[in-house]
This record gives sequence, structure tokens and C-alpha cells, in this order.
Amino acid sequence: MTELHPSRRGVLKAFGGTAAALALGGAGVVAAASSASAVGDGFGLQIIDSNESDPRLKYYRFKTAEIGWPTGPGVNVVVPADYATSGKRYPVLYLLHGGGEGNDFRWWDTFADIRTLSAGRDLIIVMPDGGYAGWYCNPVSSFIGPRNWESFHMNQLVPWIDANFRTHAEFAGRAVAGFSMGGFGALKYTAKYYGHFSSVSAYSGPADMRGYNGLLTHWANFSSMHDLAGGMVYGAPWAEARVSADNPMENIERYRGKRIFLSAGDSTQVTVTLPFFNEITEAKVLQSQKDFGAKLDQAGIPYELKPMIGEGHAIHTWIVAADIEAIVAHLRPAE
Repeated sequence: MTELHPSRRGVLKAFGGTAAALALGGAGVVAAASSASAVGDGFGLQIIDSNESDPRLKYYRFKTAEIGWPTGPGVNVVVPADYATSGKRYPVLYLLHGGGEGNDFRWWDTFADIRTLSAGRDLIIVMPDGGYAGWYCNPVSSFIGPRNWESFHMNQLVPWIDANFRTHAEFAGRAVAGFSMGGFGALKYTAKYYGHFSSVSAYSGPADMRGYNGLLTHWANFSSMHDLAGGMVYGAPWAEARVSADNPMENIERYRGKRIFLSAGDSTQVTVTLPFFNEITEAKVLQSQKDFGAKLDQAGIPYELKPMIGEGHAIHTWIVAADIEAIVAHLRPAE
């Protein structure tokens, strides 16, 4: 099956330029706008652009006080082929994109072909904007306006989806997964919002914010400065309580009773260099997942870890497709 290989160097480069931020913040429309049947008012969201003409892919862009983009953050929603006629309620997967230039809510469709990977599955898939380097957080500081991705996703988007789509709006009906930065976001949201998601998957998603002398936290801070005009996700010095609250390794018990899937490569090729700190390799991401797994073992919490031997930072479509199948099997079925 086709394998997708976005390098971390390509995904997380050019943090200094403003052109990428403008291109991502004003990401444009997916297709010509059509009248939305979805309700925009409520939950602090106002629909400012939409397209529901595709039988499976629905697109929305919102105005929200949580995200200060003039164009507003977008979201793609993939529904089953028979959604319009079935009358069923469906489980939901929130699928989070990685960071860097060219990565936004459209990535899973345009790059990873999520419609093909999910074909035939009774599952709604929600793919929201998460910023160039938003790290699925509310930042400690921003000098360019609000960039509260966590509040947008968890306080606004999740209830909006449940209000506008036929979902199982409960723990047993929701999963979250993500790639790279999005894999971290998936692990974070699962623990921090304990009753929201019963399954979590991290594809090349780091799992320890304090490992390697805090490499992940430094990475988040450094990269987020691009989005925040010099602000930072966790601040300098760190907002230690926030780091601990977001760190999967420090919240092991909050994964109990949930399905956990981890996957990363073992390449030692340097993909990101952080000034004054350290270098990031896929092997370090994998090691953070192994360390996380060891803590889960100690707590008696089951999980699955699939190392990609001989591989770097990559999405393999067969892994994602198989994981989607396992997610559907775990969640409350459509009915």
C-alpha cells in the first residue's frame, strides 16, 4: 500500500518567515462557498464560509474570539457515504494535523487521502485547524492576538460537532488521533479532558515533555514563536504547572480504561535543530513513546506500540487504515 513520507525537516522548517504564517492563517477556501445547513451560532462560533456539496467531505470556516485569524480557523468533516440517508448516529474521530509550513486542517485529505483510508467505515472524522505551531495549546503569551487552540477545539468545536452532526456524544463514541505535533495533541487532550475520548493514537507523536532535558517543551516554545510574534506556548521560564498538566508522562493514570496506539520510526537522522538546545530525531520521538509505554506497563495499563524499524518521520497509510479499523471496533457502533 502507498506510504507517505513527509520529513520533519520539511514539515517544521522556516519558522522565521512571515509568508508561511500569512499563507496558513489566510488559508483560503476549499471550494466555492455554499449555504450551510449547519448552525453557526452558539458555542462562540460563527460560520463565515462553508461547502457541504460533497457527499462525504464538509468544510466550514469560523469566526471565533479564541483564534484571531481574519479568515478564521477551518475544519473538514468526513462522513460515511450513506450519512444523508441512514438516519444513524455515528462514532467520531478527531484527527489532528502536524506542524509547520503547508500543514492545516486540509492536510489529512489532500496529502493523506483520508476519504479513501476511511471508505466503508461507519465513522465521522473531524479535522480541525491547529495552527502552524499551535501545539494544541492556549499559549502563555501572544503578541499577535488570540491563538487559543485548546479552547477552540475542546470548548467550542467538540460541542458544535455534536450539535450539528449525528454523533454519539459520549466517551464511548469519541476517539482522537494525530501526526507529529498532532500526535502530542491527541495524547494531551486524552488525559487532560478525561471523559472525552476512549481511544487515542499518536503517529510520530512525542509523549514526554521533560525527556531529553525538556526537548519537547523547548521545541514547542521555539516553534510557537513563529505563530505568536515572539510569544511562547509555555513561556520562558516555563509555566511549570502547564507543562505538567499537558505532559503525557505525568498523567499516566488518566489513560486508564482507554485504547492507546503509538507508532514512530527509529531514524537517527537530524530533522530539526533547536538553537542552544538540542537536535530532534525520529528515534528520540520513538524513545519518548517507549518511555511512556514503560510507565503504562508499570501502572498495568495496556497499549500498543508499533516501531517503524528503519524509518524516519512518516505516515504509512496501511497503519492509519488499520488503526481506523481498530478505532471503529473499539467505539460504540453506529446505530
